[in-house]
Amino acid sequence: MNLWTQRSIAYANQRNYLDQLFRVYPLQQDDIRDIDDAQWKNVERAFSKMDKIGLLSGLLSFELFPIKDS
Repeated sequence: MNLWTQRSIAYANQRNYLDQLFRVYPLQQDDIRDIDDAQWKNVERAFSKMDKIGLLSGLLSFELFPIKDS
């Protein structure tokens, strides 16, 4: 395995990794987006039918995937 890949994995496995990440990429709490109800219904329907392709297609149809965060 590549040295930098090993270091990245070791760094990500540290207990305070997310705290350090949030210091670099702070989250904006007021940046909540609305999800189109029709699109969400399609995602729920595909999930309940165990339609993997439909589920993935529905999720990818959203403007931002999966969320607009760091």
